[in-house]
Amino acid sequence: MASLGTFTLLAAFVVSAYAAAAAIVGARRASPSLVSSAIGAFYLVAALLTVGTAVIVHAFATDDYSIKYVQHYSDSFQPLVYKLTAYWGGLDGSIMFWVFLLAVFGSIAIRVNRERQRELIPYVVAVISLVEMFFLFLMVAHKNPFDTFLVSVPENGRGMSPLLQNPYMVIHPPALYVGFVAMTIPYAFGMAALITGHVDDSWLRAVRRWTIVSWLFLSFGLALGMIWAYEVLGWGGYWGWDPVENAGLLPWFTATAFLHSALVQERRGLLRTWNVTLVIVTFFLTIFGTFMTRSGVVQSVHAFGEDRTMAVMFTVFMVLLLVVSFGFVIRRLGLLRGQQEIDSWLSREGAVRANNWLMMFAAFFLLFATMFPTLSEALTGQRMTVGPPFFNTWMLPIGLALLFLTGVGPLLAWRRTTPANLKEQFLAPAIVAVAMPVALLLLGVPIWPVGACFALCAFVTVTIVQEFIRGAAVRRRASGSNYLVAMATLVARSKRRYGGYLVHLSIVLMFVGFAGEAFKVEQQVLLKLGQQASVGHYVVRNDGIRITDDGQKQMITGHVAVFRDGREIDSVYPGKWLYRQHEQEPVSQVAIRRGVAEDLYIVMPDFELQNQSMTLQIVINPLVDWIWVGFCLLGLGTLMALLPEEMFGFETARLVAATVPVPSSDAVDRERGGQGGR
Repeated sequence: MASLGTFTLLAAFVVSAYAAAAAIVGARRASPSLVSSAIGAFYLVAALLTVGTAVIVHAFATDDYSIKYVQHYSDSFQPLVYKLTAYWGGLDGSIMFWVFLLAVFGSIAIRVNRERQRELIPYVVAVISLVEMFFLFLMVAHKNPFDTFLVSVPENGRGMSPLLQNPYMVIHPPALYVGFVAMTIPYAFGMAALITGHVDDSWLRAVRRWTIVSWLFLSFGLALGMIWAYEVLGWGGYWGWDPVENAGLLPWFTATAFLHSALVQERRGLLRTWNVTLVIVTFFLTIFGTFMTRSGVVQSVHAFGEDRTMAVMFTVFMVLLLVVSFGFVIRRLGLLRGQQEIDSWLSREGAVRANNWLMMFAAFFLLFATMFPTLSEALTGQRMTVGPPFFNTWMLPIGLALLFLTGVGPLLAWRRTTPANLKEQFLAPAIVAVAMPVALLLLGVPIWPVGACFALCAFVTVTIVQEFIRGAAVRRRASGSNYLVAMATLVARSKRRYGGYLVHLSIVLMFVGFAGEAFKVEQQVLLKLGQQASVGHYVVRNDGIRITDDGQKQMITGHVAVFRDGREIDSVYPGKWLYRQHEQEPVSQVAIRRGVAEDLYIVMPDFELQNQSMTLQIVINPLVDWIWVGFCLLGLGTLMALLPEEMFGFETARLVAATVPVPSSDAVDRERGGQGGR
């Protein structure tokens, strides 16, 4: 089976090379038959890598320890689900999972756009095939996941790290991989547009959904990583500016910028050069993020280890990527420059550009700060580190500025916003934004940064609610229906805009959760059996320690009673799990009592079985669960924006009882003072 797996990699590399060459030659010679053969070859690559994936998954499922990769990341004690997900749990398998996903996504994108983007498809095939070849070359020449033991086969495997044997880690890595890999499709179409000179809006329409899907999965992957860090690592937080966490956040910033600026190009024909640049930079950052986690250039609990050979290979590829990509941008500058310029910075276009510059600054500041220890070591021989306080100091004002623009942008008119528009749109949000910090100050809450954050959250919330109410009022007057029906038809007919508003509201909820960090209470206590201690408005009591075993691990569990206002409200069970063959890597089991206002978070870092005493790290985390609620709303809004415009059209039309035609989105905009759709 290992030989079959290696053959699929070699064959996929050869077929990818043919697909790239045939696509380019076919396009240059205007040969439909060559282009068709290139497309067929790419489909064959997808089929070959599907077979290779089936081989490696079968090896994990059957405990085939003759394959080194299986022996390193699986053992007979692991549950089946973790044996299967070990496929992407290590360096070799994660690269193979990458090329498999890219082959599948590329096949779908080519199939869907084969006719409607006939001029671009040959170069789309070529670009995706060349990226595929790079990762296949990494495996064939350096990191073959099908390498076998030459002398003797171990009887058992080493097993996957206990920290990764967690439900969140079943989904978190593939979600990030999907987000990273899916960005190859917009890059391929953008490069095809540059190569052919067809730099109008057609390539942008072809990649909008792919970018949204990539962005959604990046967001989902980041959220799952935060929850995993919060519930598994046992340090009481959810984001520590770890280099691997930052690797996922970098392309998220630039992809967010692209999704906003693409609207400007679609609506006004502006920012063409900027949009192509954002697509290239976002794709580059996905490759750079992959490089950071797999080459060892940064130190992280999540990284795969140090590999200088792979670092050199990635560096060469990234340099070529930037030189070739921006070479074509420079070549097509004459075509990319739009005929129109932004009429006024006090406009929707101006707000988007400001948003984009902030996003780009955030991404490159984060990139520099993350790589600073490595750069300082290379230049001075001494590794200088920067910690979370440094990141927080700089990223806090950037985040608040972006939050402010989240509320401002949708209220500004396209082209130019008049003073009358400003007064109408911003009066209510501004009043609430000023009143909020005043009220908080009276309650003893500091203005900076907590009061400022809550003020901006209130400002953005009012702008979003105002947009829904005013839009529904216009629909109601036009159709004679009630507010509920008017709201339903409004959202159904403008899903992209109002889905975007839900995403903005989700950002508000997340910032509310982030602001709760300022009220965090943390204390460590040592309790003998029956003793209790007060932390904040809670009292905790040691009710003893129990030991159990399920064959895979030994579980040491503390029994802790929780009291509030003199009565017992819960029992929680922090603990330590010791996995077979990984006894030196104990995993903390965090006990969390969740609530709308706060979480009670308890970890047992130390214990004495003989006298049943335990050390408890107790944290009160206010508002933290609003972060997870925000991410759920973000997913809902993004899925709404992805729905086809005709979706639910018939059903919502039946709700409208009046005979007056329902006005278009542009008509609603005109009645509301010239505001444009999201």
